[in-house]
Amino acid sequence: MIRVVAIVVMLALTLPGHGAWADPAATFDAQGYRNASYRAVVDRDPVPARRIPLAEARRLHATDKALFIDVLPAEGANRDPVSGRWTLATRHQSIPGALWLPDIGSAAPDAVMWRGLEARVAAYRQRHRRAAVVVFCRADCWLSWNAARRLALSGVSNVRWLAEGIEGWHETGGKLVDAQPEAVPNPGP
Repeated sequence: MIRVVAIVVMLALTLPGHGAWADPAATFDAQGYRNASYRAVVDRDPVPARRIPLAEARRLHATDKALFIDVLPAEGANRDPVSGRWTLATRHQSIPGALWLPDIGSAAPDAVMWRGLEARVAAYRQRHRRAAVVVFCRADCWLSWNAARRLALSGVSNVRWLAEGIEGWHETGGKLVDAQPEAVPNPGP
């Protein structure tokens, strides 16, 4: 009986719509954002944002000529909607000086968090008009791809995507520091 069930399962996985035949378009929404399986090989650039080589990102970071934005989710954390402050379940390390705005790379980011990102980018750009905005997460992570693309499509210029993410930064000698998510309160009534 177990063999019969195993054979049926194996055959089902080879049918169109399953396993190797699964529709890759099903993991993207109508606007082209990845909406499932965020931790997977990223096989394209987040046009109109551009990929930034790790060496260039490190040079920009050393000269303070870019705003770095970490979009890694805060696993198991809670955000107080009134204060916008986060209670973390686990520690997170990120690139020094980066703003951590969890979950804004999902296909449908939280509107309040997205407005918080836009406000921080606008404030930074008032002081540094042409500076790059470098968006990252982990290596092989579509969350940073989504966020970089959405930010560039919203009209922000010079948005760059650091595909190697936190791991690539650290593996090439880059320092990591403990990070706290940016507090983004809900707007008042």
